[in-house]
Amino acid sequence: MKNTIFRIAPALSATMLGFVIAFGAAHGTLADQDFSAPQTVTIAGGPFIAGSNAAEREAAYVLDELAYGHGRTRQFGWYDRERQRATYSLPAFAITRTPITNAQYAQFAAETGHPAPNVDEITWASYRLIHPFSRVRRHVWRDGRPPQGRMAHPVVLVAHADAEAYAAWLSAKTGQSWRLPSELEWEKAARGVRGKRFPWGDRFDPGRLNSHDSGPFDTLPVGRFPGGASPFGVLDAAGQVFEWTLSPGNPGRFLVKGGSWDDKGCGVCRPAARHARPQAIKHILIGFRLVLLTE
Repeated sequence: MKNTIFRIAPALSATMLGFVIAFGAAHGTLADQDFSAPQTVTIAGGPFIAGSNAAEREAAYVLDELAYGHGRTRQFGWYDRERQRATYSLPAFAITRTPITNAQYAQFAAETGHPAPNVDEITWASYRLIHPFSRVRRHVWRDGRPPQGRMAHPVVLVAHADAEAYAAWLSAKTGQSWRLPSELEWEKAARGVRGKRFPWGDRFDPGRLNSHDSGPFDTLPVGRFPGGASPFGVLDAAGQVFEWTLSPGNPGRFLVKGGSWDDKGCGVCRPAARHARPQAIKHILIGFRLVLLTE
């Protein structure tokens, strides 16, 4: 079974997933639980459209201005550095249907002794972010376990190296080749081949993602928004959490994609949007998903 690419329908209930995970966690150590590789969807090889044009970027700025009542993303040129819209081509690959969850990461941490997701108050203050440390505490692991009720939520507070360590462990455990996606792989999986502005189409719909527009201002169990699926069936590619890629930004930084639960508008939730974060940051807005190489 270890070389099987697992697939599920978008209709799989996140509530059911959370029940299964919670039941298992209550019956033995996390390292003792039955292992299954993350479920994936296959992304066909061939051409696709990535990047944005001036019209898309302008529409994104307008979305933000309407949502926030100010033009700071325009003022700071957040979307001006996006890849220019063009056609690219990639070989086939598979990608995890959702971001990696706390439950999946917990088995890795339990088996390897890798530090659990955490950040102290002094380190958090050094990031100079707008979120107070009090907001971080709901995401912090204790005694090597995820916070209660969050097993099916995407793992956060993971640096780029933590995501790479998980991928290396998963590769060794399955005998397969797992790694972080490149920016282009992530973008193709998230928006399909036709270059739609959002995974589901060209119009923003706050009911299709976990964002601050209509969400709880927090992470949610993965897979809660089947209506936000990409044409390939990838879930949570807009909102929920930003996701690390293996594509570098400025020195010491890597690109993140996808937007998060604290964004609204949601120009930054478009698959074409991009920005870089320090590789060592452990942020409550950043998680990851993985690519499984099939060729």
